[in-house]
Amino acid sequence: MKILEGKNVLLAVSGSIAAYKSLFLTRQLIKKGANVRVIMTKASCDFVRPLSFSTLSKNEVFTDVSSESSWNNHVELGLWADVMLVAPCTATTLAKMANGIADNMVVACYLSAKCPVYVAPAMDLDMWKHPSTKRNLALLESYGNEIISVGTGELASGLTGEGRMEEPENITEILEKNLADSTEYSKVLSGKTVLITAGPTYEDLDPVRYIGNRSSGKMGIALASACKQMGARVHLILGPSAESIPVEIQNTVRVLSAQEMMEACSEVHGDCDVAIFAAAVADYRPAEINRQKIKKKAGDMSIELERTPDIAATLGNSKKEHQIHIGFALETEHEEDNAKRKLEKKNFDLIVLNSLNDPGAGFAHDTNKIKIYAHEGLIANIPLQSKKKTAFDIIETAVQQFNWE
Repeated sequence: MKILEGKNVLLAVSGSIAAYKSLFLTRQLIKKGANVRVIMTKASCDFVRPLSFSTLSKNEVFTDVSSESSWNNHVELGLWADVMLVAPCTATTLAKMANGIADNMVVACYLSAKCPVYVAPAMDLDMWKHPSTKRNLALLESYGNEIISVGTGELASGLTGEGRMEEPENITEILEKNLADSTEYSKVLSGKTVLITAGPTYEDLDPVRYIGNRSSGKMGIALASACKQMGARVHLILGPSAESIPVEIQNTVRVLSAQEMMEACSEVHGDCDVAIFAAAVADYRPAEINRQKIKKKAGDMSIELERTPDIAATLGNSKKEHQIHIGFALETEHEEDNAKRKLEKKNFDLIVLNSLNDPGAGFAHDTNKIKIYAHEGLIANIPLQSKKKTAFDIIETAVQQFNWE
C-alpha cells in the first residue's frame, strides 16, 4: 500500500522563485495517492498562477482568508489536513509562522493545523545564514515542526551555497518515510526509560576561559525527541548548548563539566533501560582552576591537564543485564578500527560512527552521515540526511537489533 494513499495533504506555497517546484511536488503527491489542496500567499502568485495548482490538484486554491464573496475557512482546512507542507517557505513566511503573525491564508491555516507540519525553506544564502532565520527555524522546531534541510547549489541571486528548496521527489520521500515511521514505530519504546547525553562539556581554566569542543548537541537532542515520540520516558543530560529543547522533553538536566554530567547520569542510570552516549565529553581538564583571570605574561605558558571521568566506561562497567548502551565515535582517521575498539572498551552494545572527513557530518551541522556497528560488525550504513531522520534510523536499528516489541 502507498504510504500517502488517501492522506490529506495541505500544500502551502509562499513567494519564492522555487514556487515552480511545488507544481512538480503537487503532481508527485497526487501520483502517490494523496488528496492535495493548495493555499498560496499573494506574493507566490507573482511566480506561479493559482490556476496551475487548481488544475493539477482538481481543487480550488485559496490565496486569502477572505474575498469579496466569502470567508475562506482556514480552521476547516487545518482540521482537514493529515499533513501540512509549506514549500517553498520564504524567510518572511518562516518569520510569520514562528511568531504567529496570521496576516495571510498560509499562517492562518498553520495556526489552526492539528497535524504534523513540514517546512521546506527556500531563500538566498545570506538570508539563510542570518541569525534571525536561524532563530525562527529553532523556534519552529521547538514547536514540534519538521524542518526539511535545504539543498546546496546555484541560487537565483547568482551565489552558490545553501538555501535551495529540497527537490520534490526528496520531499515526497521524506513524507513517506516519516509517516511510515510514525505508524510502525510510534510506540515501540512505550514503558522504556532512556538516558541520553548530548552536547559538549566545558572544563574551566579560569573564570573566563575553558577547554571545550565544537559540539552543538543537535544529534543528542534529536535522539531525545525521537525516543519521546516513540513512547519512551526520556532523561536528557545536556551540556552547554544553544539549541532549543523540544517542548516534549520535560526531564532535562543542564550541566557544564564532565564531572557534572557524570553525577547527573549516575543519578538516573540505574533506572534506565537504554543509555545513549551522544555527548562530546572533554577527555581532559585543567588540573588546577585559577580563581582569577590568567593575565598575559612574557613567554609561553604550560597548562597541566588531568583526565576527566569516562562516563560511558564507568556506567558500562555497572551495566545491568537488561540495559542497552549505545555510544558515538567521531573520528578523523582509522575510523572503523577506532569505533570497534571503543565498542569493546566501553561495553557498548552498538556504536554510531561518523567521520569529520564526510562533508555535512559531525559537529554543528543539521545533517549527519553515519555507520552503526554491533559486536558482529557493520549493521547499518545511513547516508547524509537530517539529524532528525538519522535519530529515528538509529532507534529503528536498535529496535530491530534487540527485537523490541
